[in-house]
Amino acid sequence: MRIVPASFTILDELDRQSMARRIEFCGRLCYKSEEKINADSTEPFIRKVMEHGHNSVMEMAALTLRVRCETEAIIDQFLAIQPKFLQLDRPDKREKNLLLSGTVRAFRELFQSHPNVKLIKGVTAFLAGRYPLFFFDLAGRRGFLAQTGVEVEKISLAEVEELSADLLAKHRYLAVRFVTNRAVTHEIVRHRPCSFLQESQRYCRYSQDKFGNEVTFIKPLFFAEGSEEYRLWERAMVETERIYLQLLTTASPQAARTVLPNSCKTEIIVYANLLEWLHIFRLRTTRAAEPSMREVMNPLLIEMQRRYPIIFAGIQGE
Repeated sequence: MRIVPASFTILDELDRQSMARRIEFCGRLCYKSEEKINADSTEPFIRKVMEHGHNSVMEMAALTLRVRCETEAIIDQFLAIQPKFLQLDRPDKREKNLLLSGTVRAFRELFQSHPNVKLIKGVTAFLAGRYPLFFFDLAGRRGFLAQTGVEVEKISLAEVEELSADLLAKHRYLAVRFVTNRAVTHEIVRHRPCSFLQESQRYCRYSQDKFGNEVTFIKPLFFAEGSEEYRLWERAMVETERIYLQLLTTASPQAARTVLPNSCKTEIIVYANLLEWLHIFRLRTTRAAEPSMREVMNPLLIEMQRRYPIIFAGIQGE
């Protein structure tokens, strides 16, 4: 048995990776198979994910586009469908330009739902040309043709960082990996709109060497180490691990996991724009929030305030 503290990591390195690489990295967290990442692993992994319809993995990369339209009618047709799962702004009403941000999944499903909308056809043709790996399964059925009257430009992350505060909050997406207990993740996945990928007890077999042949638990902040309560908790975890490992000799991980408690260590990646992180902090850093949630959210808030004071300075964690 291993006991570790709760923690978080802002995944800055993913912002410097290609979208395909970051999707693979995040997707492999579910199976804790990061050791399989190599120079040739990305494309097969993504193709397999898409062929199996594991669409949530495709939410782990977002991009921002500037779309220039020749006529108002093109914009009106697009807005009439009430596009979902995108951040959409028109910074200057006098210009026929839109600022669109969304994940790979959002842009894929936008085309799947509305393939005949001119702006969507133009955006998809641009993305399929630039990122063919993300659209290989759609191109054969639909075909992607450049649209006259629609000009698409990808906005770099550096340019997004220079947007005004209101636009920055909506169009800057940030991923955070939490190492925490399952009680915390049960609560955090209730937030919308966010994207989540979590270590799967269904597939992870903790009797394997890569897990140290043991179950890892999060140190409880409710009980002082050395106290009678802590000793009772520790005894319960030891017995739980023993039963779980015994079950694995005859049962699958998804069956054996039924005995694992909330104290189990899990990893979860939460991906959201700064506006949603603002909402999360307002709920999860107050005295009313669950203490184990505050344990990770309060220090994360401090770091976010350092990076983006214009967005987060007004929140006081407790």
